[in-house]
Amino acid sequence: MARSKIAKKQCYISVPSQIISSISSSSIQSLLAPPKKSSYKRTTSKLGFLIKSPMFWVVSLFIFAFLGMSKLFLNLDPLTPFFPNLCNTFPRKHSPFLIMQSHLQLGGEKQDLISEGRLDLQSGDSGGVGGGVDGGGGEEREFWKQPDGLGYKPCLNFSEEYRRVSREIMRDRSRYLMVVVSGGMNQQRNQIVDAVVIARILGAALVVPVLQVNVIWGDESEFSDIFDLEHFKRILANDVRIVSSLPSTYLRKRPVEESRTPFHASPHWIRQHYLGRLRRDGVLLLRGLDSRLSEDLPSDLQRLRCKVAFHALKFAPRILELGNKFAERIQSQGPYLALHLRLEKDVWVRTGCSPGLSPEDDEIIHNERKRHPSLLTAKSNMTAHERKLEGLCPLNALEVARLLKALGAPRNTRIYWAGGHPFGGKEALLPLTREFPNLFNKEDLALPGELEPFAKRASFMAAIDYIVCEKSDVFMPSHGGNMGHAIQGFRAYAGHKKYITPNKRHMLPYFLNSSLPEGVFNKIVKELHQDSLGQPELRTSKAGRDVTKYPVPECMCNHSSGH
Repeated sequence: MARSKIAKKQCYISVPSQIISSISSSSIQSLLAPPKKSSYKRTTSKLGFLIKSPMFWVVSLFIFAFLGMSKLFLNLDPLTPFFPNLCNTFPRKHSPFLIMQSHLQLGGEKQDLISEGRLDLQSGDSGGVGGGVDGGGGEEREFWKQPDGLGYKPCLNFSEEYRRVSREIMRDRSRYLMVVVSGGMNQQRNQIVDAVVIARILGAALVVPVLQVNVIWGDESEFSDIFDLEHFKRILANDVRIVSSLPSTYLRKRPVEESRTPFHASPHWIRQHYLGRLRRDGVLLLRGLDSRLSEDLPSDLQRLRCKVAFHALKFAPRILELGNKFAERIQSQGPYLALHLRLEKDVWVRTGCSPGLSPEDDEIIHNERKRHPSLLTAKSNMTAHERKLEGLCPLNALEVARLLKALGAPRNTRIYWAGGHPFGGKEALLPLTREFPNLFNKEDLALPGELEPFAKRASFMAAIDYIVCEKSDVFMPSHGGNMGHAIQGFRAYAGHKKYITPNKRHMLPYFLNSSLPEGVFNKIVKELHQDSLGQPELRTSKAGRDVTKYPVPECMCNHSSGH
């Protein structure tokens, strides 16, 4: 990641002449002057007289105070009128003036965060890659170290047959696919990716997807509110024809609606069930596309998935601008870790897990689940403890803190946490903030009024989280989910940026063993995560993997092998 480089050049301090004259006129001058030839007795006598002189101590105190202030403010910009030759030999992030300036940029209301230790603008010397900062120790440097990617680089080499069919699809004006996508922003992204691929399979033009109003958050955003529509059309111009609306000749036709697409449908199934109907009526409407398209597709269609996910689905300009601002505010102080915390009330209810805050809080979640059994998406025949041991529950704040410490994260690590407000409020985050006080989210980083236009737009907020997480030096989710999967694939495709996958199933028994010494615990946890710290995994090594989460080998080639 690009960071401002520090110019290194020789410099000296030009001390004001008034100070020099005051020093030279003092009695200390006699002490600094070359000694005259005299007896040892006379010299020591004179030295003793000076040491006993009050003037000696006054001048000495002045000199030491001056030197101390020079050291302290060596990088203080407002002193340049008095020290005209002062230069930035040392990193600007240590400048007290820059700290004050950063505080002003973050807004006056952030003073409480700084005073509480939650927002540390001085801690720019936590080990960093690409930041020109010494990590202060091998363990810290190792934490920020990026994987080498094993030589894999993005490459979307479509076959000649794919390109030939593309020309035919672009000429067709008789088939149109309409889709309605649902869920949160990241879930909608997945469905849009599959909608493009289904349109390609059917040889149909894709009408810009409709984003269903989210019943939980009441978000009424349209496609162009979240994504850059013109960019979307331009990137896919040679793959699928994208139209903003149906042609007038089709407006009076009632589109045939199909909502019974099975999970993991193959291209053959889609053609067999939809192509005849589409040729007859000209328009097909699909709903509920989540996980409806198979993860195992021909190579060209897998590459199309990657093209949509990693190239075509770019956020709208104003979302991109704000997300980049937040990332730059954190990044200006050095490397940072992004953490997707899944601690919201609905997550605990849906997963069948207990938050572990208190017996009263666990009872609230249990009763909510009993009142709304349909919300439970996990296996109902398992207890909350059994689910936890199987690695099916989100990590709570204490477990996240212990994991990060074991993996070598320095205490002054700046952590951006994404996600909704945790069940239990700020109290739920205390185990994490005690170990890592520089913990903040988008509300902490925003200037007054900066987030107001997005207050009731959950998709906007999720998009901002996505951008800041994608740009982080290290990313870790506390639980699986659409956002974690999307970020994992994007970070692999964009340069193998470090991604930590918590090995929950194997590490939790050690978390529960309170007799384990910390050193032994840390060693075990590190060993359990050696294979899940960002190195690319082959999608083909396990059936049913999503190519947008594991883009190797369909969407990335190993340049060292000449592919």
